[in-house]
Amino acid sequence: MTDISGFIDLYERSSRIVVLTGAGVSTLSGIPDFRSSGGLYSEKFGNMSVEEILEIGFFRQHPDVFYSWAKDYWYQMEKFQPNIIHRVLAEVEKRGKLTEGIFTQNIDNMHQRAGSRKVYELHGSVRFGYCMNCHKQYDYETLARAVNADCVPVCSSCGGVIKPDIVFYGEALNTTMLMRAENAFANADLAIVLGSSLVVNPAASLPYISVRSGKDIVIVNRQKTYIDDYCAYRYDDLEEFFTAFSEYLGMQIRR
Repeated sequence: MTDISGFIDLYERSSRIVVLTGAGVSTLSGIPDFRSSGGLYSEKFGNMSVEEILEIGFFRQHPDVFYSWAKDYWYQMEKFQPNIIHRVLAEVEKRGKLTEGIFTQNIDNMHQRAGSRKVYELHGSVRFGYCMNCHKQYDYETLARAVNADCVPVCSSCGGVIKPDIVFYGEALNTTMLMRAENAFANADLAIVLGSSLVVNPAASLPYISVRSGKDIVIVNRQKTYIDDYCAYRYDDLEEFFTAFSEYLGMQIRR
């Protein structure tokens, strides 16, 4: 069992905690990540790379290809369930420690399904979509119904293509969201990075704001990150870490 006693001491001394979560958090739910050896980027779709499919210019020209690729990954989310990480973070928020919220690079809505309320989706979410022509909003169920019928979702009002409310390559992050994140990482006593290799900016730069502000950082991630040398504590195994953490919190979590 992973010894997290040092982290627990830091956790108890911290009154303002912020968390950044990446794709590694959702892999315990069975959702594939991007950059591991078996991740989404390791497989081509036809003769195209996933990075190409996720570029906004490509989506505008070929929404049918994007939705054909995304069908098995993002439009059957009901098959997946929140895991121990999502549930423990929801409990930490209930106990009043996670004051600055969860900033997630994930688009899968798992934190909210586990009960977290202060969740800020840096890269958007599959929960919604909007018409690229008239901007009418649609929910996940509407898009999933069309996608799983092998159709491109189109607007019922104007016939425009519906785009999922996620940040594609070539699109900027929401400025207000980014400012909120920067303030949270500057103000928190403790920043916890979970399941992110910290290679995609601007999200990857957020923990360094905590470093510059003289705050503590804890990282739990299998791969190394650029900020490891600044950590108060560094752990490799998310499942072992959160099993130990849940036991400390007195939680009974079925796996």
